[in-house]
Amino acid sequence: MKKTIHSITIELIKGDIASQSDMDAVVNAANANLQTGGGVAGALHEKAGPKLEEACRSLAPIKPGEAVITEGFNLPNDYVIHVLGPVYGINKPEDLLLRKSYDNALNVADEHKIRRIAFPALSTGAFQYPLKAAADVALKAITDKLCSLSEVKHIRFVLYDQKSLDIHEEALRRITQ
Repeated sequence: MKKTIHSITIELIKGDIASQSDMDAVVNAANANLQTGGGVAGALHEKAGPKLEEACRSLAPIKPGEAVITEGFNLPNDYVIHVLGPVYGINKPEDLLLRKSYDNALNVADEHKIRRIAFPALSTGAFQYPLKAAADVALKAITDKLCSLSEVKHIRFVLYDQKSLDIHEEALRRITQ
């Protein structure tokens, strides 16, 4: 699914976040210490190689909602924007921290003149944010931010499975009616 709003394309696909060769940057659903792990962080670190973890050392730790940037190394992307989303039920208020995660990732992208950026569904894996609620927060944050972006022209959500894609498509339809 694709929608263009304020000359910026929002795209939702099912796929592998570590294989988005047409994107300038990918977003890592990072942990506070910016180390490799499971899920998105594991996939990106594995494909990027050990230099990614080395580059992250001096940037860690980060707080929920914070975003930092590194090179992409062996990834097909120039950059990785590392974001720490909230752990559901622990980091409060979850909705505001999740929104801040998307806002800050887009701020970093705009500052670095990144035109095409791919996001995973932040906080919905190990951090247990309910998928439907997370999709609503994410897509509302993104659509609210569009008017203030000067460099970003294409925002892609790369979703792990069909259920996640369906939920995000429904949220985007509802938010952009």
